[in-house]
Amino acid sequence: MATGGASVASLWTEVNRCGQNGDYTRALKALTKILHENRDDVTALHCKIVCLTQNGSFKEALNVMNTHSKVLGSEVVFEKAYCEYRLNRVESSLKTIEAAAEQTDKLKELYGQVLYRLERYSECKSVYTDLIRNSQDEYEEERKTNLAAVLAALSQWEETPLEDLGLPDSTYELCYNTACALIGQGQLTEAFNKLQQAEELCRVSLADDSDVTEEDIESELAVIHSQMAYVMQLQGRTEEALQLYNQVIKLKPSDVGLLAVTANNIITINKDQNVFDSKKKVKLTNAEGVEYKLARKQLQAIDLNKALLAMYTNQADQCRKLSSNLQSQNPGQPRPVLIQVAQLCREKQHSRAIELLQEFSDQHPERASGIKLVMAQLYLVQGHVTKACDVLRSIEEFKHKLGMISALVTMYSHEEDIDGAIDVFKQAIEHYQSQQPGSAAHLALVREAANFKLKYGRKKEAISDLEQLWKQNTNDIHTLAQLISAYSLVDTDKAKSLSKHLPSADAMSFNVDVDELENSHGATNVRKKAAKVPGENLPKEQGQVDIKKKRKKKKGKLPKNCDPKATPDPERWLTMRERSYYRGKKKGKKKEQIGKGTQGATAGASAELDASKTASSPPNSPRPGSASGSSSAPAGGSSNVVPPRQQKPAASGATRKKVPQKKKKGGKGGW
Repeated sequence: MATGGASVASLWTEVNRCGQNGDYTRALKALTKILHENRDDVTALHCKIVCLTQNGSFKEALNVMNTHSKVLGSEVVFEKAYCEYRLNRVESSLKTIEAAAEQTDKLKELYGQVLYRLERYSECKSVYTDLIRNSQDEYEEERKTNLAAVLAALSQWEETPLEDLGLPDSTYELCYNTACALIGQGQLTEAFNKLQQAEELCRVSLADDSDVTEEDIESELAVIHSQMAYVMQLQGRTEEALQLYNQVIKLKPSDVGLLAVTANNIITINKDQNVFDSKKKVKLTNAEGVEYKLARKQLQAIDLNKALLAMYTNQADQCRKLSSNLQSQNPGQPRPVLIQVAQLCREKQHSRAIELLQEFSDQHPERASGIKLVMAQLYLVQGHVTKACDVLRSIEEFKHKLGMISALVTMYSHEEDIDGAIDVFKQAIEHYQSQQPGSAAHLALVREAANFKLKYGRKKEAISDLEQLWKQNTNDIHTLAQLISAYSLVDTDKAKSLSKHLPSADAMSFNVDVDELENSHGATNVRKKAAKVPGENLPKEQGQVDIKKKRKKKKGKLPKNCDPKATPDPERWLTMRERSYYRGKKKGKKKEQIGKGTQGATAGASAELDASKTASSPPNSPRPGSASGSSSAPAGGSSNVVPPRQQKPAASGATRKKVPQKKKKGGKGGW
């Protein structure tokens, strides 16, 4: 027994030494021997669980805890919750922590991590704030970094106003988290400056470590560079952003979440262009474990982009499958429905697309505004203008907006439904009369309604609107004139009484210098009368007769090569065939045969070279190029006969192709 006790003691010594050296594999061997002696040794079981956890064997450690749960009890609550957290069983880990009898600092730290993974950021913030306030140890900087990450998540995903908790920017992690929070607030320039500061701090802190290589530094900077590219993309600097994104991809960082986000952002830059590159990048978003690294909104954005990419690459079934899955996961989100509608429109199924939009608007009326706008657009594409108007008038949120009223009046006018347009004006005026009486928008609507009615001859209906406008401003002469014109058709007495309010002609005349107005820079098409000479209209004496001035006749221009002394041909106005001296073309003369013999030769030349003709026939008249009547050139002399040109023979073994000629088509078609 003493020997057994001595061996167990030596085994514990071995476990202690291996634990201090970090050699947990050898420690496990010693612990196995100890448990062989006593399988319910609580200390040995606890040490074994710790060693398995340090080696990353979380499943095996959890099996040990479940097997010996009665013996261990609450001794290993933290280890069990931690193993469940590392195995991505976050809900189970939360239950384990909440069921613990005592909330130690270790459990609170883990509780904060679990709440962050569950995206319960407000509760997580409270946990870390309490830990920083009530604990003082070497982990304070890590807690501040985690708190900064929580604030960034609140700013980005829940759009919470940024709260200043006095966190320093002493490390590159804190600077990076502060930059993320600024991005969520839309302060892009400040965020970019913070990211540059984080990059400098990272290089300085890692340069002090001699074991860290330049590649290690670039790998650590990858997340900062990816976020800098995102800021550039939001600022519209897409070319710079794309270049920086590709640099991060080439580094092949081990963080699958970083790769997925970077690849997704490249796909958003490509849009419907460079689809081949997008199809390669989308594979990076399917890596194992991505769903545990990213927030829910990030995963939804990636899935939406996958569905859009499938639509752009004409993968209709894949697009429908992805968008349907998204809709089932988020029933109240309109984007998956809009992607399905876009795919149906690409397939020219507009009626089915409208049915899908109608179903969503009926099920989720609180989110139906944007959906109904798309539905109205589809009705307009199909040419159903009245149905589009009905849909637009059913949107309570935009019903009385000035832009919506203008669009409705335009569409009703296009359909020649004047009553419908007037009804739109009537409802809008009643709304502003009750909500904002006398406001600029209200009076503008009244004036537009009156002008519209007058334009389409509804003067009787325009009277009430014109009276309302005139009461608001009795000095408005234009409105008063319109009102009198409208009353002249209904009540002439009223029109006469109102006309008394018109100013007199003298009051309406303005001191205008006409000459100055005509000579102004903007005056156009002004005909000025010539100034009258003094004495021009003097009375004429008796016997004085008006002398008419004769206009000088201009001499006509003669054609070129015309002899003015020669008598012109009296028949020059007739065509040549109709003139008396026309005799027609002379017949009997044979034209010289051209191109009938060898290439380049003429008929006369070939006759001279014919020896049979020269020997028997008598000498002819002299020909060009010969000194006497001889038909052949003298020996040694020059002849005017052009030698035939030699054609280049075809290459040996080659065949000549005959080029087909265009044939004239029958009928009237021409060639």
